[in-house]
Amino acid sequence: MPAVVVLGTQWGDEGKGKATDQLGSRIDYVVKFNGGNNAGHTVVVNGEKYALHLLPSGILSPGVVPVIGNGVVIDIAVLFEEIDALEARGVSAERLLVSSAAHVIAPYHRTIDKVTERFLGKRKIGTTGRGIGPAYADKINRVGLRIQDLFDENILRQKVEGSLDQKNHLLVKVYNRRAITVDETVEDLLGYAERLRPYVADTPLVLNQALDAGKTLVFEAGQATMLDIDHGTYPFVTSSSATAGGACTGSGVGPTRIDRVVGVAKAYTTRVGEGPYPTELFDEDGEWLRQTGGEFGTTTGRPRRTGWYDAVVARYSSRVNGLTDLVVTKLDVLTGRDKIPVAVAYDVDGRRFDEMPDDQSDYHHAKPVYEYLDGWTEDISGARELADLPANAQRYLARLEEISGCRISAVGVGPGREATVSIHDLLG
Repeated sequence: MPAVVVLGTQWGDEGKGKATDQLGSRIDYVVKFNGGNNAGHTVVVNGEKYALHLLPSGILSPGVVPVIGNGVVIDIAVLFEEIDALEARGVSAERLLVSSAAHVIAPYHRTIDKVTERFLGKRKIGTTGRGIGPAYADKINRVGLRIQDLFDENILRQKVEGSLDQKNHLLVKVYNRRAITVDETVEDLLGYAERLRPYVADTPLVLNQALDAGKTLVFEAGQATMLDIDHGTYPFVTSSSATAGGACTGSGVGPTRIDRVVGVAKAYTTRVGEGPYPTELFDEDGEWLRQTGGEFGTTTGRPRRTGWYDAVVARYSSRVNGLTDLVVTKLDVLTGRDKIPVAVAYDVDGRRFDEMPDDQSDYHHAKPVYEYLDGWTEDISGARELADLPANAQRYLARLEEISGCRISAVGVGPGREATVSIHDLLG
């Protein structure tokens, strides 16, 4: 049975949770392999909206085992807040598995994140202030805390001491903040240990054994391609690998075991945080997309920046991820437009770029070259097959497929899990 990676092809918030949820009844495991609680999935089930941040969307599908992989950084308090909120609504988290090698977001990571952003001023990255970047920095600097450390107080204390030794100098002498004590940090983290213990597992072993047994696995990315630490709009990116390669490093499953890579794209684009965004709209069209599409962050509630579909970004994402399928979401939001612009290339100081500029300075100055496609006025929320869509909506999708470098296999036409036009089987 297949192993499928599901990831965002733009700047996040494309509807990856819904794409994964569409496969829910046919899969056995859903694995979150990167990021932390700085991103969220919104899934609508039977008219009820669920906002997930750390938990994989598979938590909402009966019989599916949700897994938080080793590539994730975990704020344990947030994890239990999510579990408690779901269980209060009758959704069990008893099947959840958490990698023993996943890194922990400590309270001092959140403090460092917030004071650093303020210190940067106009050069700020636009982080959520949730400690994700500092936790990943500690991981790379080899002074991080892992889930398994919570079960050995001596090891935990040694690691916290090593991490805080430098950070307290920074907090006190540079940022004029109080020092954080080892005792308060250790006490805070140990308070979660016993409740966390039943969820913890050697998840790479579990996942590889599941594949050996013929189970179907979906690997679910946080954030998206254009926020990837290597392939995104650096430095305005996240701190983890949100592309297909991250599914392997963040889960412990080798690349030869991945069968399909499904990219998710909105029928337009959005972005949260700072950084270049060629098709961004600053006019009434941008506000119309924001209000009609409900473009406010699942995690932060921040208004999202909005813009038209960017085929240059789509082609780039298709290439760096090796996409086999593309899922286009929120097509219904565009209903009522007479003409719909689509960026097919960039203009940079009179030079045309049909592919992503390699120089970030060029990308900062890129202006979209638009092609205008005919819109439609018919309600498409009830469409379930391609033939159910208006002719102009079908032409819009055909043109997106042509210029995006990947076949379109499914289309979202509403917020509900059933509001999807299926064109090709995502499991192949």
